[in-house]
Amino acid sequence: MGGYYEMVVLVGVASLLTTGQCDASCRGTDGVPGVAGPPGRDGYPGAKGDKGEPAVTGNVPVDVGILPALKGQVGSRGPQGVMGPKGYSGHLGPTGAHGAVGRPGPEGESILHGGQLSAQQGGSAFSVIRTDNRYPPLQQVVTFQTTVVNKGQDFNAATGHFTCRVPGVYYFTFHSMAKVSVCLGIQSDALGEKLGFCDYNRNTDQVLSGGVVLKLRLGEKVWLESFRDQQRDVETRDTQDKSIIFSGFLLFSDSE
Repeated sequence: MGGYYEMVVLVGVASLLTTGQCDASCRGTDGVPGVAGPPGRDGYPGAKGDKGEPAVTGNVPVDVGILPALKGQVGSRGPQGVMGPKGYSGHLGPTGAHGAVGRPGPEGESILHGGQLSAQQGGSAFSVIRTDNRYPPLQQVVTFQTTVVNKGQDFNAATGHFTCRVPGVYYFTFHSMAKVSVCLGIQSDALGEKLGFCDYNRNTDQVLSGGVVLKLRLGEKVWLESFRDQQRDVETRDTQDKSIIFSGFLLFSDSE
């Protein structure tokens, strides 16, 4: 009896083993993809590569010696940089040439002294020109045809005399141009003798000039006078172009 039951158990086990096997079409459910792992560490630097080939233009190798001379296109202008610090002063250069003489300045303004015009401000100045081509008559006062300046009306062009209205120190000067010899002298009541000037540069335009500083009192006169020295008679009859300029002005009055 016990042997019968053992036999039944073995047969049941065998039956279970036979029915538990799957055929070739039997497969399980796909699994879910796993989560990405953390990044790995950087690898070690690789070895330096070999030198590249020279650049080519039109399939022709370019000489590496001329590469520095090749220029690319000009780029756009960048923004202005910050101003740098002020540099040191350079060495002083050489003195330049003198410029041309400027024009005379405007007449000065009046200066009042105690509400009255000073003698200096009311001053005296003149400049006149003789344009007569005749030789100035010898031993006579030179007269003039053109008045350029006559401040104070102290010069009489018709008589050739300057008459002192403001006592003080004056400067007088003259210039003449002629094609023959001319002698001129500055005469004055304030002079003990005539100041004579002559020029004997033959066969060319002759320029003569002279000047003097005089201290004049009220009413004293100053004038130019022609005189003979070594001039020939033919020269005193000359009628070629001539000009004489006579000028004078107050330097400072006695009241200053």
